[in-house]
Amino acid sequence: MKPNFQHSSPIYLQLSDRIQRQILRGELKPGEKLPSVREMAMFSQVNPNTVQRTYNELERMGIVETRRGQGTFITEDAARLNALRDDLRQRQIATFVEAMEEMGFHSQEILTGLETYLNKHKGSDQD
Repeated sequence: MKPNFQHSSPIYLQLSDRIQRQILRGELKPGEKLPSVREMAMFSQVNPNTVQRTYNELERMGIVETRRGQGTFITEDAARLNALRDDLRQRQIATFVEAMEEMGFHSQEILTGLETYLNKHKGSDQD
């Protein structure tokens, strides 16, 4: 995780998003312990209160669980992790479609363009 953050969104949400993406990519595994608040703060170059807020947000979402005296761990709830994957996919699609519509593209143009793109890049998905 690099400490470069955007000004458009609170840092704790950006940090939360990064952790969620690491989980989806398999960089963080179910049941794995996250760094302590202080360690994550040093690594991310943010205030420990920001990391604590990030961990609280992830716990509220059911993505992590705090075990008293042990730390914060990625949930092992496969259904919750699948829901996270679906949610992030839908958010990404919504962002893409909204951007295309703002540029004046209609649904059929978006679908055609997406199909063309995916057909050109089929080989790269089968690694």
